Amino acid sequence: MSKDKSRSASVIKAKPADTFEGLDVAVEYGAPPAADDFSQAVQARPAKPRQRGARTPRVSAVEKAKTPSRGRRLAVPAEAASLPAVPIHQIYFRDDQRQGLDADLVPYNNSGQAGALLEFEVFERLMGAGGMGAAPQWGVVSWKFFAKTGLRGADLATLIQADPGCDLYFCNPSPDNEAIYINLWQQGVVSHPGFRELSQAVLEAAGLPSQQLDAIMPSQVFSTCNYFVGSHAFWSSYLPFVRGLVDTARATLPTAVRSVLDSSASDPRDQHAGASYWPFIVERLLPAYLRGPGASLKVRKLTLAQPEARLNSHLRRLREMKDVAHRTRSQWLYSCWLHYRNLYLLQANGREWCVRYLPQLTPAEIVFW
Repeated sequence: MSKDKSRSASVIKAKPADTFEGLDVAVEYGAPPAADDFSQAVQARPAKPRQRGARTPRVSAVEKAKTPSRGRRLAVPAEAASLPAVPIHQIYFRDDQRQGLDADLVPYNNSGQAGALLEFEVFERLMGAGGMGAAPQWGVVSWKFFAKTGLRGADLATLIQADPGCDLYFCNPSPDNEAIYINLWQQGVVSHPGFRELSQAVLEAAGLPSQQLDAIMPSQVFSTCNYFVGSHAFWSSYLPFVRGLVDTARATLPTAVRSVLDSSASDPRDQHAGASYWPFIVERLLPAYLRGPGASLKVRKLTLAQPEARLNSHLRRLREMKDVAHRTRSQWLYSCWLHYRNLYLLQANGREWCVRYLPQLTPAEIVFW
């Protein structure tokens, strides 16, 4: 990890009122507010209904390109047309998944090979015996790529060609998390029992600061998947970084802790085929890598038009507030975001959810990552 003091996290001790007053608003105030009262409470003007056929303010490179029929490549900038094709592998596990794969991506049959680290082990195999070790740029997505992102393989190629020369292209199919959580470690708390405690044990065993578990991170580093297209510089440093962390932690942690990490207790609703805790920890290491070994790389987070279009006006405002609070290191604006966020979650998820999770999602210190 870099020891440059200019990049160190900014820590502010939160006063009790700053930290817990917002929590009290969400958890202790009677019944959830009515929709009208809620809008007034957060002082947010409802967005005007968008007329049918109206265009969004932000137009992505894909939207600017001519919409293709399946299998037809999108138009690309003239200067990018001569760039070599980037091999992007699409992982699948069963024959019935193969028929839905994208014709512009390289199918990768991972049946019978899924290890404890899931996609990460595919990365390692491709970098080694898979022949990608000498490739200047390559990537990996899953068989759910279109369903999650709304992109075809040709769309992804267009986005990359619109901004060539980056060491890493990644995306976040769940931008709502950028608005609701201060970081993806906290999002994991809601999905995986005991996630914070186990993640802290892994980070500390590997010699990484566990302060990041409660740090406020900008939306630009959020990624809820391993959809990466990277250069040799990225893969040759990212893979050893993650593998070193996992191996060091496994060699250092007590047997009882390793047993829990290896168990399927992380997936109580069986949404991830009984996966262990390891892949959910690994997929949240990108921000730490980008502050450490990957600090000098050129990185591009791709905007996904379809997931962005699903965000309501409150989520858009919440994300913007949190990002501005992070950029300006404003304790006051973070407290405003916290109040607004808690009111939103009360309205969206109900009192029972808030009573259960908000105490775990409200750190005692304000830490800007």
